[in-house]
Amino acid sequence: MSGDSVTWIELQKESDPMDFSKKVSHLSSSFLSGKTLDLNFRLKQLKALLRLYEENNGKILEALHKDMRKSELEAYLYEVTLMKNDCRDAIQLLKSWAKPKFLKRNWLVLADEAWIEKVPFGVVLVIGTWNYPFQLTLVPMCGAIAAGNCVIIKPSEISSYSAAVMAELIPKYLDRDCYQVVLGGPEETEKLLEEKFDYIFYTGSMKIGKKIHAAANKYLTPVTLELGGKSPVFVDDTVNYAMTARRIMWGKCMNMGQTCVAPDYILCSKKVEIELIKEMKITLQEWYGSDSKKATDLSRIGHKRHFERLKMFLSNSGSIALGGGIDESELWIEPTILVNVKPMDPIMQEEIFGPILPIVTINSPDEAIKFINARPHPLALYIFSTCKSQIRQFMNSTQFGGCCINDTLCHTALDELPFGGIGESGMGYYHGKFSFDTFTHQKGVVERNFSFLADKVGVFRYPPYTERKINFISFLMGHWKKFKIVYFDYIPYFLCFLLGIVLVILVQYFL
Repeated sequence: MSGDSVTWIELQKESDPMDFSKKVSHLSSSFLSGKTLDLNFRLKQLKALLRLYEENNGKILEALHKDMRKSELEAYLYEVTLMKNDCRDAIQLLKSWAKPKFLKRNWLVLADEAWIEKVPFGVVLVIGTWNYPFQLTLVPMCGAIAAGNCVIIKPSEISSYSAAVMAELIPKYLDRDCYQVVLGGPEETEKLLEEKFDYIFYTGSMKIGKKIHAAANKYLTPVTLELGGKSPVFVDDTVNYAMTARRIMWGKCMNMGQTCVAPDYILCSKKVEIELIKEMKITLQEWYGSDSKKATDLSRIGHKRHFERLKMFLSNSGSIALGGGIDESELWIEPTILVNVKPMDPIMQEEIFGPILPIVTINSPDEAIKFINARPHPLALYIFSTCKSQIRQFMNSTQFGGCCINDTLCHTALDELPFGGIGESGMGYYHGKFSFDTFTHQKGVVERNFSFLADKVGVFRYPPYTERKINFISFLMGHWKKFKIVYFDYIPYFLCFLLGIVLVILVQYFL
């Protein structure tokens, strides 16, 4: 990977003459100028970002192939298409997302206005990762732009070609005073985190996530951490085995298992295990043939250190039922199924993040639930069953970031659903409007007028305090809720009713 390192180092020297303090200070000045508060400015930047995707599709796909040998279909569908759709939604819906939300009038603000103002945080840092380098860096950036923030992105140095493309294209398409790219490795990231940001968004491992969180604590900076974990798959004997095998292996083989919500391990009975392995063998043969290393649809492992970790799992955990082939020169590992896996095996101690799928046999759904709950909360839970009560039991008895029933990964593709972890799998969420909300501070505002009536009602709050004032305020603050006298939607109807009575009286009087 030495050639990859040169890519970003050379670009760093050419395009990054300012130190990090100056970069952050420059963006902070741009934000304080109010430039990004203008919705038209935000829309212009979002349209430029969409144009970046559309006009550089080939360059993006080429970078992904150089970094991980991603197939064109996977790169286009799971990176470019998702980014385009996310950006189009932001462009189309930004004005409705950013609109203030006015509260309905109640006794406490009878003559006043109360609303929620949606304002940006300020200068945001987005730290991307290497497995989906464009999508996991630029989708959060899109949400931050839509919310009106200035943004610095820090792509992963591991996906060096993708990082170089972002560093080249972002300044060409987006406003340089508001949006910048920083390149580098762990040392540069640590130095960058010494600066004060108004929000930090990180995607990556739990180990680095803890460091990000600790650095943010220095300034009490809010963070979103999109981490990962061991996402379990429960399979019972009511399923269609062929369909289940295809759906699990699709989720596991996508990007060579290097997806934060990839199926990490299977919990099932011995009977189900036998049926699944039989169908998985058929599936892998249909997809990749007898020599899967030659299949152009399979990516490669992201870097050497990660490859060595996965190779260690193969030799120290369970026994191989399918696959097991490796080629260190190409950082290639064959899609592999492990059986006879014990809970204390090395592969069960951390997220696998590769094309190895262990099967742990259990005797009942209750045992599976107990197994899941004895471990850190996963980013995703996958349940394969046709029994509604059993599905509900898993939903109610386990904690997880998101869930997909009778399939894998699909829940992450819907922008209408929030995506994020819980506990050790992360904090916060994004996608679609949830990205806008993540990078938005919701500011509560009350505007009072100087009407005589409103002031007379409010005079009870001023000293000297008497029992009569206390009783009146107590009624306003408590008893009116007890009797559901909250909103005044009925007032227009009541006024129409009174007007009708007056008209009837007038007609009778004059006739």
